[in-house]
Amino acid sequence: MLMRARKKLRIETERLTLRAPQHSDFHSWASLRRASEAFLTPWEPSWSSDHLSRRAFTNRVYWAQRSLAGDTAVPLFLIRRADAQLLGAITLDTIRRGPAQAATVGYWTGEAFARQGYMQEAIRAVVHHGFTAMDLSRIEAACLPENAASRGLLERSGFKYEGVAQSYLQINGRWRNHVLYAALRMDRRGKTDIG
Repeated sequence: MLMRARKKLRIETERLTLRAPQHSDFHSWASLRRASEAFLTPWEPSWSSDHLSRRAFTNRVYWAQRSLAGDTAVPLFLIRRADAQLLGAITLDTIRRGPAQAATVGYWTGEAFARQGYMQEAIRAVVHHGFTAMDLSRIEAACLPENAASRGLLERSGFKYEGVAQSYLQINGRWRNHVLYAALRMDRRGKTDIG
């Protein structure tokens, strides 16, 4: 299901290759984000004035490389294998080791590719990777309460509702409450390394 070569992570699913962003992805990424701006901005932090610039994307690629090398995040693009089309992105972020063994998942899909099962396929693959290859015990997610599509996606992907976080993130320029979800690695419940 996955292969690693020189710190390069690739996760293969039925229809997708999940891999880190590359400098050559800039035009595909920028055009997908631009075409999906009205679809994405109600659910995301405000875009900076240079959000779609090559410089901002280059910084994003370097951040991805550092994050993967340092085990602090796993940023991946969703590439449809049938035609090499970029569909969106998914990131395991805020990786916490030690007693927590947890991370947070975030994702976005271009409007033209939404509600076709691609992100559910990606979430399931990334969660599996997190639990098996990274030895995580818990993967968390948060979304706006009114984002019914994202809530349903998380629930169909095995995440359970855990509550509400007040003023959790700034979305579209305002501090917003978020509903919290988590997926737990089932064979870890109650286990510790303490004998």
